[in-house]
Amino acid sequence: MLRDRVLTTTFKCLFPLTVHDPGLRFMPAYVRSLALRCLSTFFVLLKIMLPVMLLVRLGDLYGLTSALGRGLAPVMGLVDLPAEAGLIWAITILTSLYGGVGAFVSLQSEMQLTVAQVSVLSTLMLFAHSLPVEQAIVRRAGASLLATTALRLGIGFAYAAFIAWICQATGVLSQVVEPEWLPTGLSTPDWGTWLIATAQSLASMLLIIVALFILLDLLKAVRVIDWLTRALNPGLRLLGLNPDLAPLTTIGLLLGLSYGGGLIIQETTVKRYDKRDLFLALTCLCLCHSIIEDTALMLAIGADVWIILAGRMAVTVLVIAILARLLLRRAPREVPET
Repeated sequence: MLRDRVLTTTFKCLFPLTVHDPGLRFMPAYVRSLALRCLSTFFVLLKIMLPVMLLVRLGDLYGLTSALGRGLAPVMGLVDLPAEAGLIWAITILTSLYGGVGAFVSLQSEMQLTVAQVSVLSTLMLFAHSLPVEQAIVRRAGASLLATTALRLGIGFAYAAFIAWICQATGVLSQVVEPEWLPTGLSTPDWGTWLIATAQSLASMLLIIVALFILLDLLKAVRVIDWLTRALNPGLRLLGLNPDLAPLTTIGLLLGLSYGGGLIIQETTVKRYDKRDLFLALTCLCLCHSIIEDTALMLAIGADVWIILAGRMAVTVLVIAILARLLLRRAPREVPET
């Protein structure tokens, strides 16, 4: 396949010592695997981020970004964010966190956000991103599309507004964010400077991807993820989640909705579950998933860890506990197999 040839060629360019070795025998197995996984992921994200960055660039040059921003300004004003942040959130909802980061990279020099504002924007992005893809998984797994989507948007916006109000009232996290890896020049009218700055930002993103993969591999190697899975399971059961679905939900919390949702879809082909159980488990995944990778990505753009991780998890626990109590009088959990 063309993609495989591109990956191999890129790999050999990055590691020239292996150019004359078709089997790449001199490269340690883990390094080969890591490099190929990172490059494969990077090319997938490149197809998302680069078009977004180009569209934002063109929209900025022709005034479309400002026009859209003015339309979104009243909504963003409720969470103490500039109008441009609405465009970032909209792109995140329709594409992914990485698409939103691409838009953030393009607009950050114009916005000059504080740590509090980046944390609020990150909160909106974490609660509601990749909705077309992720909500399709949720629906296929057996939960209401409209209800879970409304919860992601509503709870996320309510929590973001609460954090914005707290930060405004106390003045905390008021320092301007200037991530060192983000380049300048993305808002310049000079296309040459923009191309250089874009290349720098994408190269930095590749380094972040490498760091994330290494972090996840280390956590798996020292069995931290296994430990977290065992530690979270009892808590999820106490919240009212079906014990059979709790381990699958935990995997989704740690690694992503696609993983957890996919496992739940597979589980439902073997055993039937009450709609209440599926709704609670999938709502939990909708509100809080991929807490390792997604959190690390938002930390990279300058968000506060207590707001985007501890606060997000606390809100999720509170919402699931309330929903479990409200749905307590529903039919028995398990539907007999037919």
